[in-house]
Amino acid sequence: MQRRKFLQGVGLAAIASTAGCTQLTGGQTESGGAGVSGETLTLTTTTSTYDTGLLDEIHPQFEEMYDVTVDAVAQGTGAALETARNGDSDIVMVHARGLEDEFMRNGYGINRRDLMFNDFVIVGPEDDPAGIEGMGSATEALQAIAEAEAAFVSRGDNSGTHTKELNLWEAAGVEPGGDWYQEIGAGMGEALNNANQQGAYTLSDRGTFISQRSEIDLVILVQGPIEGGPELLSNPYGILAVNPAVHEDANYDLAMAYIGWITSPGAQDAIANYEMNGEQLFYPRALSEDPDFQQYVPEGWSSDSDSE
Repeated sequence: MQRRKFLQGVGLAAIASTAGCTQLTGGQTESGGAGVSGETLTLTTTTSTYDTGLLDEIHPQFEEMYDVTVDAVAQGTGAALETARNGDSDIVMVHARGLEDEFMRNGYGINRRDLMFNDFVIVGPEDDPAGIEGMGSATEALQAIAEAEAAFVSRGDNSGTHTKELNLWEAAGVEPGGDWYQEIGAGMGEALNNANQQGAYTLSDRGTFISQRSEIDLVILVQGPIEGGPELLSNPYGILAVNPAVHEDANYDLAMAYIGWITSPGAQDAIANYEMNGEQLFYPRALSEDPDFQQYVPEGWSSDSDSE
């Protein structure tokens, strides 16, 4: 009943696009073979994965394969994790490793996997009043924006992007505030539209910016590592299941089927092949000849365990 009220409250819509799917393989059973046929998986995720259309593109194959429905709730990372913490989600796809680690340390999330990545970029008006275009340092760019008191739009929503932005300001030694700095408490798409209307700067994930670039006049002024910019602007995404020992109503079987599917070679290829206006939005990260086992546990978990 609690889950049902929550879904009604956020106006959740099932993902039902059937366009252009890549055939996915990865050793899954036939439809319904895992005993999950007819069930619904509630996924809380960031606005960037949802607004770019990525989930609309790849989910139909999973839904058909298992005869299930994926209900995706697009929220900032903080809100997505809070929804899962309250027992209103089965699985979480987010991009703020520090918040993910806290979620796992507190026992709410398990079986985390690295999923994919893109990067952050600093965007703004073409006339670039703070003169940051081409800077190789994100922190120096933010310092220049603050010194010029040039308009800056912050998501202000405890999302992964907002968390990254705050970390960048801290690294720059700047405490943003005043009339030039506006927190809007909204998603990435709205932040870009707001910045566009004001002729302001903002921090954006590359995928959402690419998906909206044709509708706004903002340009990338400071690149992330994908285009040779600072590694500080990297943007990794993770996927993790809600712990059924904490929330017994969590659909753990289906969540684990989803994790297995989305980290499979076929789904990773589909992520890599997803483009907008001829540009790749996300880069797969789940498969590697030299896997990073730290992805499964919070940072420092081994050293914490050894010290007990």
